[in-house]
Amino acid sequence: METALTRMLGIEHPVIMAPMFLVSNTRMVLAAMNAGITGAIPALNYRTDQEFRAALDELRKHGKPYGINLIVNRSNYRLKEQLQTCLEYKVPFIITSLGHPGKVIESCRPLGIRVFCDVSDMAYAHKAASLHPDALIAVNSEAGGHCGTIPATEFVPALVQAFPEIPIISAGGVGDHASMQKMLSLGACGVSVGTPFIATEESPVSMEYKMACVEHSSMDIVLTTKLSGVPCTVINTPYVQKIGTRQNWLESLLSKNRTLKKWAKILIYKRGMNKLAKAAFSATYQNVWCAGPTVDYIDKIRPVKEVVERIVRPGVR
Repeated sequence: METALTRMLGIEHPVIMAPMFLVSNTRMVLAAMNAGITGAIPALNYRTDQEFRAALDELRKHGKPYGINLIVNRSNYRLKEQLQTCLEYKVPFIITSLGHPGKVIESCRPLGIRVFCDVSDMAYAHKAASLHPDALIAVNSEAGGHCGTIPATEFVPALVQAFPEIPIISAGGVGDHASMQKMLSLGACGVSVGTPFIATEESPVSMEYKMACVEHSSMDIVLTTKLSGVPCTVINTPYVQKIGTRQNWLESLLSKNRTLKKWAKILIYKRGMNKLAKAAFSATYQNVWCAGPTVDYIDKIRPVKEVVERIVRPGVR
């Protein structure tokens, strides 16, 4: 299948394994490469620049396209360092999230590094499109993690119509071949898929986290603002029910204070990410597991290759 995305990246199928905080790793991306798609890893999955560079060394040895996700808002105090490392390694593509991508696009363009910008509404899409990225990623209401609010059936066609010169990639709602074809029929040139890859053999998270994805459904997915200050999808475990899904009055007040909000956002984000990390890799009653509505497509723990086959091949179950 040939689309603007497959031509840009030289991949067989128009699918990106979405970058997932804590979950994505080199083993998963290499498996994705071998299955004919590509994958991306959040730079924040690496605690140090040395660890990040070791991962990039491993990925580029294979000569196939891979991506790095950069959080470009103020919560990511390591952005400057991460971007510089990406530039040195000339990573094939970068996905920007949660902020203004101007500096990233400006820095990457001379080196031929592709930049795809996450967008979740039309207002932000217009701002990102004015910077001439290589693609816009339409983060729709069925996405996991920091999701959008607009259904793909509305959002993707609106973006295609508004920006006919920019390829549109749809993020959210895909877990099998029929759902991928639906997104392509809306005008998307490819899809970004995350949640169905959490419960894979190559995924580094705990067995408890993987089995939670197997056992729960989209009815168990809720939005919380307690992790990063931005609505994020998680499995509605008893612990999530206990702590609630809204910021408390102090967090909310600090996030709105003109003087303190920058530091409040960094603090809330750091604390929330630490909570996710603790739950992802150890057995604990404080289970905060990030996942999206496409947990409906997870029926057992599979290798990455099988998840890819279900998406790119008709009739594969």
